[in-house]
Amino acid sequence: MARVDVRKTYKLFIGGAFPRSESGYSYVVNDAKGKFVANAALASRKDARDAVVAARKAAGGWAARTAYNRAQILYRVAELVEDRRPQFLVAVQQSEGLSASKANDAIDAAIDRLVWYAGWADKLTQVVGNANPVAGPFFNLSTPEPTGVVAVLAPQGSSLLGLVSVVAPVVVTGNVAVVVSSYDRPLPAVTFAEVLATSDVPAGVINILTGEAATVAPWLASHMDVNAIDLTGVAGDTTLTTALEVAAADNLKRVRRAPAAEPDWTLTPGLDTMTDFVEIKTVWHPIGV
Repeated sequence: MARVDVRKTYKLFIGGAFPRSESGYSYVVNDAKGKFVANAALASRKDARDAVVAARKAAGGWAARTAYNRAQILYRVAELVEDRRPQFLVAVQQSEGLSASKANDAIDAAIDRLVWYAGWADKLTQVVGNANPVAGPFFNLSTPEPTGVVAVLAPQGSSLLGLVSVVAPVVVTGNVAVVVSSYDRPLPAVTFAEVLATSDVPAGVINILTGEAATVAPWLASHMDVNAIDLTGVAGDTTLTTALEVAAADNLKRVRRAPAAEPDWTLTPGLDTMTDFVEIKTVWHPIGV
């Protein structure tokens, strides 16, 4: 009698757990050649709300961590991606249709990107903060602080490197994230969620939803408990971009606008990937005599 394979059930990642979509719906994920690979959970409006609740619950504790500790945790994520390289290799090859060599290059770049951002965790304040010269006997210090809950629309093309490139700068600066993965290429994101679940990242700091950005993103853009949104994942869709920017304006969210086309993720990022989602807090303190 032939053995029947035990196929994986791909789920959402919310609050450190892997629930099925509240809607009960899933959608077909094909590989780059159009061959069936899996069914992924189709996130609903309720799933998005649950993810925001989980992120908000985690926000205070994550922001209170030292920058050095956040660096350690992000580096640990890089270690685990390295450990799961064979699994990521299959997922990236299926999703992007790359050769084994090029898929390995993409995984190398994603790991290096995690380490790069980990290295910035305890250095960003020194670069963008300042001791301001003021008149009078005062210390005047400006320092970056996290914005809070950030909704991230992951790139549609680069399934792993692009995902890491938009999520890592959000969390390394002390924010928490609700991420909507690539619709056609969600499997590397789900595999990344499994890495997060077995790493030191606290539950709720990164939440990953699979499904259509056009369905989920409007609720995230208008959600009053979401502080910022990254529209990178809807690059080139001017109609949806405009609608999301209008929805975000209702509660004055910070918005990273969608580029005209998906960026080249192999390029070294600038500091704006981190500073777009921090607030500069200035403190006055009298100088003792």
